[in-house]
Amino acid sequence: MLHFFEPKSIALVGASSQPNSVGNGIALNLLKGGVFPSKGAKPFPGRLYFVNPNHGKVLGINCNKSVLEIPGAVDLAVIAVPAKLCPEVIRECGRKGIDSAIVVSAGFGEAGNHALQEELVNAARISNVRLLGPNTLGLINPHAGMNASFGLTTPEKGSIAFITQSGAIADAVIDSSIGEKYAFSSIVSLGNSSDYCVSDFINHFAEDEKTNVIACYLEGLKDGRAFMASLKNARAKGKVVLVLKGGRSQSGEKAVTSHTGSLAGSSIVFDAALRQCKAISVDSIEELFGFATVLDENPLPKKNAWAVVSNAGGAAVLLTDYCERFGVNLVGLKESTLKKLDASKKMHPAYSRRNPLDLVGDALPERYQAALDVLMNEDYISGVIVAQTLQTMTNSVEDALVLANAKKHGKPIIAVFMGGKYSQKSIDVLRKNNLPQYSDPIKAAKAAAVLNKVAGWK
Repeated sequence: MLHFFEPKSIALVGASSQPNSVGNGIALNLLKGGVFPSKGAKPFPGRLYFVNPNHGKVLGINCNKSVLEIPGAVDLAVIAVPAKLCPEVIRECGRKGIDSAIVVSAGFGEAGNHALQEELVNAARISNVRLLGPNTLGLINPHAGMNASFGLTTPEKGSIAFITQSGAIADAVIDSSIGEKYAFSSIVSLGNSSDYCVSDFINHFAEDEKTNVIACYLEGLKDGRAFMASLKNARAKGKVVLVLKGGRSQSGEKAVTSHTGSLAGSSIVFDAALRQCKAISVDSIEELFGFATVLDENPLPKKNAWAVVSNAGGAAVLLTDYCERFGVNLVGLKESTLKKLDASKKMHPAYSRRNPLDLVGDALPERYQAALDVLMNEDYISGVIVAQTLQTMTNSVEDALVLANAKKHGKPIIAVFMGGKYSQKSIDVLRKNNLPQYSDPIKAAKAAAVLNKVAGWK
């Protein structure tokens, strides 16, 4: 798959000067890294060729009439021409020696045109060309400075790989990643999976040193055994796979068929397969990337023994309820721990003296610091959930820096900085320091439960 992720040269077949066209969007992404600007958007650093027999130039780049006229070698073809022309373009790619192609064009199996899709696959097989697609948004590798898609921009480079059967969901995730600070090793839109499928890409990311966590949005499978084998392979390589399954309802199953031409299959069987292969099933896009971020940014707990620290009694009560619901054990604080907290001389006289550790509403950063210094150094505590609500005396930015400093202990830390406008600067500090942050206690408790599950604790 090297030429899909790290090509030295790309040919865009169907490059266009027409604004708001797919061929124009891909051209802009290759030239600038995004139609819209972002920190991750960079021009493709390799050789770039445009192909369009009806244009002399597109965006200042000379056009070739076909890939056969390109003077140099080409690693990857990105194809955005009418569906009926795609098989012949693939044959030309084979004659040119191009072994990898992303077929963005739609109008194949998802539209009921199965004969044309079969012709495309046969053309690729005979021509020794491997395919991503058709009907795909494309592929983005921020580490390589490559946006071979018509997505709106390139997210920042990170350690989460995203594989999706919906290009539109990929677009939404890319947009939200700019604000939420999700960062990716790669984003792959599968389209109709006529050749390479989800299992192939899970196996690729299992070996990829830049990927820590694999997040998937899936609607249906064509080879369940290969999928399960890839999940087991990923876990054997130390990679966690999270899956959001679409098409769970009867109506959703019908929608899947018209979307990518896949069969949704039984959700009960699907979930059982995930459990057997130690993959994690999630219920929403927010959970998919929230949990992926928690797993990417935290070590796993060495036991199911957590502490909660809060400056708000209500937040502490909710976290207690949610932790019990999701099997997150809030371990009792030992008398020796309480003595250490007292000795710090930073605790309020009315602090709770139990887990959850309620620091009381007037807690300043020094009190958070003292509490974390004690708790994180206790061998019997494996991780900490830290809640903050904003009072008039709260220094939320400094509180966030206290949490960032506590990462040195090598235990998982989950932040629950509840609020909005006036908490945003502290939330930015948490994200800058790769600390998972939730605005709602239930999400933090679920995240701790996921860390427990991956670590093997019930």
